Amino acid sequence: MKSIILSTSSRYLLPLLLMLSIYLLVYGHNVPGGGFVGGLVASAAFALYSIANGVKEAIKILYFNPMNLAGTGLLLVLISGCIGIFAGKPFLTALWSDYPLPVIGKAGTPLLFDTGVYLVVIGVSLTILFSLEED
Repeated sequence: MKSIILSTSSRYLLPLLLMLSIYLLVYGHNVPGGGFVGGLVASAAFALYSIANGVKEAIKILYFNPMNLAGTGLLLVLISGCIGIFAGKPFLTALWSDYPLPVIGKAGTPLLFDTGVYLVVIGVSLTILFSLEED
């Protein structure tokens, strides 16, 4: 049974929840949040959309294969750890840029690590969710 109210509201809530997840990702170092919580909020947004409109529509609007997102996230986590090695420091050493970015401030390897975690959480949770909904 398809609900027009749920379908319409999910179209409006998806961008709002994705903006909230990006906010939680970027500002998660100073306040509660980060890559894991932001990824869960983004996954919940796509879960709501898939419940309202179907898995095929959710995959179409996601644009990327969820497992590719998880693989890209793992690659970002590995790169963020290796940057410290290339700088002559231990693996996963936090390093920051000298030049601040307009909204974020001084970006560094912790933000890169959190972005990787964000993508892994989205990829894994949506893979599980979509496979359960298809059956």
